[in-house]
Amino acid sequence: MTVWDRPEPPNRLVPLDRERIVAAAIALADEGGLDAVSLRKVAARLNAGPMRLYGYIATKSELLDLMVDEIYAEILPREQPGDWREALGILAHRTRQTALRHNWLADLLGGRPTLGPNGLAVAEATLATLDGLADIDTVMRAVETVSAYFTGAIRREIANLRAERATGLSRHDWQRASGPHVTRMLATGRFPALAKAVHHGTDVDSETSFATGLDWVLDAVATRLTPPRA
Repeated sequence: MTVWDRPEPPNRLVPLDRERIVAAAIALADEGGLDAVSLRKVAARLNAGPMRLYGYIATKSELLDLMVDEIYAEILPREQPGDWREALGILAHRTRQTALRHNWLADLLGGRPTLGPNGLAVAEATLATLDGLADIDTVMRAVETVSAYFTGAIRREIANLRAERATGLSRHDWQRASGPHVTRMLATGRFPALAKAVHHGTDVDSETSFATGLDWVLDAVATRLTPPRA
């Protein structure tokens, strides 16, 4: 039985429910990452005894599932997308925007599918626009391919943001600080392809890089979804 199938216990002296527990856990994660989340810390935030939480949530794993599903409400498109490409693009961009608001989400992307109502609604909204374009296995591989791209890109972007916070150096500050070392290494002639990329490549921001890569992946997916011309 999943946490969504298990009924909540009745309220006692201190009002408590899963909604309040999850909201407190999300607040803790937003402040200090997933390491800041435990049933004990959530209970302290709610001024409740830790044992009371076990009537609502049996394990930290269940709590994380509930947190992710709550956040999926922010990913769910406000309107039904017009076509498959728009649907997958919206899923990617809204997931990225949500992860930038809740950095800890990046650590939980790419695992088992969320079975909560919001996660299922996101999956339904996405798959509905691909229905009938190809056989179901091709449709599923298309969604998995796009998901693999944006999950990896989001994790890389969040990792860079965490590095900036940990070191106090912005991306450009880090590049300037590392510049002398990189220049010396490239001058050895051992890395010609890398030197070409450093000296002649265009430096773009994270959002542009994400959008460009997403367009390329969607272009590739389109070749599998679009029937060949007779």
